[in-house]
Amino acid sequence: MKASVDLRAIELAEYIIENKATVRAAAKKFGVSKSTVYVDVSERLKNLSPGLYNDVRKILDVNKAERHIRGGMATKQKFLK
Repeated sequence: MKASVDLRAIELAEYIIENKATVRAAAKKFGVSKSTVYVDVSERLKNLSPGLYNDVRKILDVNKAERHIRGGMATKQKFLK
């Protein structure tokens, strides 16, 4: 069981890095909750692969900084329809 969780954390991290994906997009792709993705890439990955963790952290920080912009664009599109 532990090995599969560790493997999932690494796969999630690689997916996020390759696609510059959000936590929500990764969760949808892998069929797990957003909370699971966040715990895997922020807590488990730190101990498994610090280098990979740092790369994912950079992308998650950018996503967090841009999320208010994406939300505003989604609202704009909603009201344009």
